[in-house]
Parts: sequence; C-alpha cells; structure tokens
Amino acid sequence: MAIIVDRLLELMVKREASDLHLSTGERPILRIHGTITSLEDEPVLTNAAVQAMLDQIMPEHNRSQLVEEWDTDFAYKIDGLGRFRVNGFKDMNGVGAVFRLIPDKVPTIEQLNLPRSLRDFCYLSKGLVLVTGPTGSGKSTTLAAMIDHINRNRAEHIITIEDPVEFVHKPLKCLINQREIHRDTKSFARALRAALREDPDIVLVGEMRDLETIEIAIETAETGHLVFGTLHTNTAATAVDRIIDKFPSERQNQIRSMLSDTLQGVVAQTLCRKIGGGRIAAFEVMVVNVPVANHIRDGKVFMIPSVMQTSRALGMQTFSDALTKLVAAGLVTAEEAYIKAIDKEEVMVAMKNAGISLSFLDAMEEQEAESRRQMFLERAQPLRQALEANPDDPGMLNDLAWLLATCPVEGVADPREALKLAERAERLTRGDNYSVLDTLGAAYAASGNMKRAADAVRKAIKKAESSGMSTDPLMARLKLYESGKPFREL
Repeated sequence: MAIIVDRLLELMVKREASDLHLSTGERPILRIHGTITSLEDEPVLTNAAVQAMLDQIMPEHNRSQLVEEWDTDFAYKIDGLGRFRVNGFKDMNGVGAVFRLIPDKVPTIEQLNLPRSLRDFCYLSKGLVLVTGPTGSGKSTTLAAMIDHINRNRAEHIITIEDPVEFVHKPLKCLINQREIHRDTKSFARALRAALREDPDIVLVGEMRDLETIEIAIETAETGHLVFGTLHTNTAATAVDRIIDKFPSERQNQIRSMLSDTLQGVVAQTLCRKIGGGRIAAFEVMVVNVPVANHIRDGKVFMIPSVMQTSRALGMQTFSDALTKLVAAGLVTAEEAYIKAIDKEEVMVAMKNAGISLSFLDAMEEQEAESRRQMFLERAQPLRQALEANPDDPGMLNDLAWLLATCPVEGVADPREALKLAERAERLTRGDNYSVLDTLGAAYAASGNMKRAADAVRKAIKKAESSGMSTDPLMARLKLYESGKPFREL
C-alpha cells in the first residue's frame, strides 16, 4: 500500500520547503524560505486522515507514546528523497504533525560559511562547546557540519546521542556510533553515562534538557573528552546562566567553577531570510578566554558581551556584528537584520557605523502610525453610529469625547469636537458624574485650557471620593494639567 504522506513530502522537497505541517481542520502547509504557505489544491485534513498518515510511518513505541503522552518524536526516511524529523501531537482540534527535512548529504563547514571559530572548535581535544538558538534556527545542521569536519580530518571515536537521529554520518577517518533515544537507549542521561565506558573521544548530546544530562555532560568534558551540546537560549552569554540556573542554589558556585574550567565556547544562531530567496544563519560566537572564564567563575555573566565586543581578533562576534556583515554583503536586508536582532539599539548603531541606510525604520514607523490611526478610527465608528441613533446618550457622548480628546494620532484627535461632546454630556448628567467630568478635563486640556482642565478634574476627584472610587488616575491627570501637559492614550 502506498504511504499517504510520501506524496506530500515529495512536494515539500520539490518546493524547497523546510517543514510540512499537518493539522486537523487545515489544508497541508509548507514553510518555504521561512514563510508559511498553504497548499490550496489539497483537501482540508480530518483527524482520521492525519492519524492514518502517522499510523503508516510511526514506530510502535511512538504510537503508544502519542496515545499516552499526547506528543512524540521520531525519524522517517524515504530512499532517494531524504530523512525527516517528525513530531506528532494532539491539539484542541485533533491530531497534528510537523515534518522537518533533513538532507541526505551532510552540509560542509564551507557550504554553510560557518565562522572560523567554529572550525577551530573542531580541533579541541577536550571541553564543552554549546550551540544555542531557538527551535528551527539550524543548530542541528551546524553541529552536523562540525562533526562532518572532524570525521574528515581527525581519527577519533565519536558518539552522538540524538532524539531522533537526524543527519546520518558515514565513517571516514572516525568511528561514529549514533544512538537514538527510545530506539537505542532510554534517555540522554543514561546514554551519556554509558558513553564514558565506550572509549569515546568526542560526544555529541542532541539536547541538554535536564539537570542530570547537563551535569554528566560537564563531568564528561572535565574528564578529558570533547562534548558538543545544544540549548535553547537566544544569546551566547545567556546559555551560561541557563546551565547554572538548572542547579540548586547551594551548588551554583561549584558549577560556575566547573564551567569556567571546561566551557570552551558558545555559538548562538538565528536564521535570516536571504535576498532572492532561501535563508542564511547569523552567528554569535563566544570563545572562553581568561576574562570570560573569570566572569563565569565570579557570577558576572552580564559583563561577557563587553568582552566579546573587544575580542574580535580571537574570533568572537556579537549578533550585531554578524547581522551587519550579512547586510553589508548584500545577503540580508537591513530590515530583516533589525527584526532578527536581540539588541536592536546595538545593531542600529553597528549598521550606521557601517554606512548602511536605516530608511526602513521610517517606513516601519509610518506603517505603525497608520495602523494606530485605523485602530482609533475603528473605535470611533460604532460610537458615532450609536449617537446618530440616540444623540442624547451621555455614555456614548462621554466615550467619543474621551477618544477624540486623548487620541495621540494626528487626523483622528479633534479637541474642538471633543469639548463640544463633553460639555453636552456634562449638561445631561448635571455635573454629577466623575467620569464625564474627567473627560471634560481631558477635552479642556487638549484645547489648551489647562486651568479649566484642572478645575474639572478637581470636581471629578470630589465626586469619585464621595462614591468610594479610586482617585489615583484622576490625581495623575491633575498633576499633568497643573504642569501644562495634556493627557494622551498610549
């Protein structure tokens, strides 16, 4: 019987997509160069259809795990097409799955254009090297390229522990044992502990999820092995904090000391959309030199980024450095670099210093201003319609007056109309409603009459106090008016 999902996976590879999403109640969806694209020619998937696709390809263990734990991970291979990392799950609509393409050929360091520092990490004899980044940022691909480089250039014994095995390495100069969680071993911690008795030179830990795995990984690096691992952090420096925070407070000083001795480097990465299609990674690289090790030992991780900025000659680079280089090389737009930057102020300064135009920021500000204008217009429309039906509704008069008086968007704010509406609401309520008096104050302030604005809010404060209502917002507005400033909604 033909495998139902194979046709979609073939289409996925043909369209150069990185992921295939199957969700109950939706058409199949591809992620192409980072963009979600629905397959409009495909039918909407039912729960039974998604379940049938998974049942055809899932190992028995994963089938049971999906039933009992509601999500599961496994690998699926189509000869001549590629391997796929699969996550099956349940959501409020039913069963779903995501397929991530893992190419048959392991990409090389040169093909990925990895920084020189990452190649240097491949020639270490011991220590811990971490690759971090959000899910889908290419950590597995980077590590696969580094293991491939070692495999081509060193004669070592490499053990990888993965969930599931993604890139398959064929032994060249190295002996390589790849172990998959739930198929070849029960857990990362168990496999990592066993690895110490399997005469490894290099160990790759697919994911350092729990305290036990992290602890054994550090101990393995301490005993003279080279350990590669992954974490989910956004920057290189925060990876250090993430590890330390996993341990009880009474052990954290000890772990800081161990890390300062064993950690060799941290690579953080994120994927950016390339100009002309495709994606490219931006790398932040931290090499653990003496100053960095001292900061780790002393609990001053916050000082590491400044060391990285002054140690570029040692191969270190920040995300701002990496993103600016990609923009300067014409590979990534300045807007994409800004969006992907962790420290947006820093990348703006870096791009300005490199002579890169930041005109996209003006366009973004204009777009945001138009969006805010539309939002306020949409809020005003139903109020105006309600007043057409009932011109003497104090509540609607008050609400529209408040919006027109406090709106920060030019072209929507109308102090004159706001004052007219507020005065009408005040007459209808005979000055006995603190909310209407508050709005009247805002309308006076918007019109430039701060004395009347303050007088109206003082009356509002008295009315609120007599009603047992909080006066804090009113007092804040009174201070504004007394200092000559109007109140504006954010």
